[in-house]
Amino acid sequence: MALVRSPTELIQAFRGLGFRMTPQRQRIFEVLDACDGHPSVEQVHDIVASEMPAISVKTVYQAVHELEALGEISLLDLGLGSFRIDKHVTGEPHHHLVCRRCGEIRDLAVSFEELDLPPAATQGFVVGRPEIVFRGLCPSCATRSDVDRPTSIPDRPRSDHG
Repeated sequence: MALVRSPTELIQAFRGLGFRMTPQRQRIFEVLDACDGHPSVEQVHDIVASEMPAISVKTVYQAVHELEALGEISLLDLGLGSFRIDKHVTGEPHHHLVCRRCGEIRDLAVSFEELDLPPAATQGFVVGRPEIVFRGLCPSCATRSDVDRPTSIPDRPRSDHG
């Protein structure tokens, strides 16, 4: 899935907001537009750094945070060790399927309209839309012969105290 707006449109939008358009920012936009799935910020950095070795991970994080502030992407913290970039920000809300073995992420276009928290359950929080993550095994990992082996990404925190 490509970005909502093309890299050229993003460059114009950024300039219109007074942001300085650097070659690094432009390349980050192009890489994000070309990436499939939900790349990590570090994956985007690695691709850009292969052409621009001096670029820092901080520069990539700054650019993606700016894109998130403009509503162009969402940053997902799915407990995989790095933020993932979700370019599917328009249209119907969606949720995610996450493979607990390989970390693959897929969009899940399912509505949970019946999900409503009673006011007492919110503990004083002002609750927005739900973001639901289903963990399991992707088709590739589910068919592997070592499927019973412990996974690297647990379904829930494990206690060292048994």
